[in-house]
Amino acid sequence: MSYTLPENIIDPVKLDRLAEVAVKVGLRLQEGQDLVITAPVCALPLVRLIAKHAYQAGAGLVTPFFSDDQIALARYQHANDASFDQAADWLYEGMAKAYSKNAARLAIAADNPLLLSSQDAGKVSRANRANSKAYQPALEKIANFDINWNIISYPNAEWAALMFPDASPEDATRQLADAIFAASRVDVEDPVAAWEAHNAALKERTTYLNAKNYHALHFKGPGTDLTVGLADGHEWMGGASVAKNGIICNPNIPTEEVFTTPHALRVNGHVSSTKPLSHQGTLIDNISVRFENGRIVEAKASRGEEVLNKVLDTDEGARHLGEVALVPHSSPISKSGLLFYNTLFDENAASHIALGQCYSKCFVDGANLTPEQVKAKGGNSSLIHIDWMIGSDQIDVDGVNADGSHEPLMRKGEWAY
Repeated sequence: MSYTLPENIIDPVKLDRLAEVAVKVGLRLQEGQDLVITAPVCALPLVRLIAKHAYQAGAGLVTPFFSDDQIALARYQHANDASFDQAADWLYEGMAKAYSKNAARLAIAADNPLLLSSQDAGKVSRANRANSKAYQPALEKIANFDINWNIISYPNAEWAALMFPDASPEDATRQLADAIFAASRVDVEDPVAAWEAHNAALKERTTYLNAKNYHALHFKGPGTDLTVGLADGHEWMGGASVAKNGIICNPNIPTEEVFTTPHALRVNGHVSSTKPLSHQGTLIDNISVRFENGRIVEAKASRGEEVLNKVLDTDEGARHLGEVALVPHSSPISKSGLLFYNTLFDENAASHIALGQCYSKCFVDGANLTPEQVKAKGGNSSLIHIDWMIGSDQIDVDGVNADGSHEPLMRKGEWAY
């Protein structure tokens, strides 16, 4: 079902601040720089505001591309079988070409988390795989941090109904909008200054962790006993980062994480998810996996297990880790008590790991490393990059030194140093 909501359900002042933060903090768009935007049609009001702020900042050309839930469903309900092995490679090749010419990229996430939950899992998997393969030329520009890029969110009415099932569509959407604004730090008079302070705090965390240069991290708690070896020459990142084009940007808004690259062959033990994963319109819950020498050799889930296993079969790299991130349980998103069913938010409520592609920027001098050098240091390569949450107030994390000694890093989900 699709809702048509009255105007002004969403606070126009805060929505404008979100657009301003996306341009001035998320992207730090430069004079003359082009901007490529991807968004669902429901987010058109936000896209228009972003375009305004982008052009006010001196943007060259702003080009939006829109998706639509009903069109996506029409494919699963009516398309011929061969359709699910196809993807718009021409579109992604065009995006990659734009990024190679230094266009910035902004994505607006407003997905209905359960959009495809009742569709054929095999078709969903095939479509995702085809899309991931076609998207690779553009994804490489993003994952390698060649350009300044950013992701923000907009309150989809169906998404809001899942989060606030007892509220009317109008009230649910208003509550979700307020939650997005709070998490994105635009519910204050000067959100740009608020982001400067937050980035400084995250910088303190990464400076500490980079000085420690741990060999591994050890996660321990209910359903979890996992050692994540860290890649050789890894570097911790968080908050604002410098892209290869020299522009400092905040890729994710909101963000509470500090993160780095695991060694693709040095992950061992078992781990359980602490929040559901919403992936491409399917909810995957109570994930439990076991790693041997970096590879997932066993995977289970109470819901969405078939989709999970098909994701793991995307390619060889899909069964290895590309990211590990630390987030305190007391983060604002965690303290809100809300489950967003959206990785952009839920990953900032808990420590997490990501299957698939690593970020080459999470290496010392990463901007100058070749793909072969990244692999030699332990970086993983894959068509996918999927985060899922493993932290909670019951999880402890130790930093493991090269000599095997352990140091408390987090206790019951909070920083312990």
